[in-house]
Amino acid sequence: MFAIIDIETTGKSGEYGQITEIAVFQHNGIEITGSFTTLVKPEMHIPLFITRLTGITNDMVKDAPCFYQIARKIIELTAGRTIVAHNAQFDYNFIREEYKRLGYNFQRKTLCTVKLARKLFPGHKSYSLGNLCADMGIQINGRHRAEGDAFATAQLFSLLLRENEKLNQIQSAGNLKLF
Repeated sequence: MFAIIDIETTGKSGEYGQITEIAVFQHNGIEITGSFTTLVKPEMHIPLFITRLTGITNDMVKDAPCFYQIARKIIELTAGRTIVAHNAQFDYNFIREEYKRLGYNFQRKTLCTVKLARKLFPGHKSYSLGNLCADMGIQINGRHRAEGDAFATAQLFSLLLRENEKLNQIQSAGNLKLF
């Protein structure tokens, strides 16, 4: 069981930035089984360069829930699941920092689709989400928005699972298990 996540943020560091949008797609190893997406009101100003990148403005999040208001929902959506994300440490660290501010120690296993793609699909010039999805024929509707990027990551993850299964079947005599 997996929780495929993407977030948008106010910056590059969870310690100094905050989440402005989050999307979670629950995945059972075969398909998406549930989803949740929301803008999040950060307790800080969204810098102009972030607005230019994501399209998320301070006005858009002024009536959105703060992270503490969705924290329980994120716990429920990810309970017993491995978090999957493209560049997983970035998303996971931001989420952990949000919970840390609330006095909660958020702990989940993670899988990074960048690392998996490098193992299972070697030879790409770039493993950025946009470039990798373009190479794989996955269309991203809403690039640099949590729902669009998370959905594309879910599609990429499904391809990675199928490729891993193929390799495990081919090399079953050697008991190869990439993940």
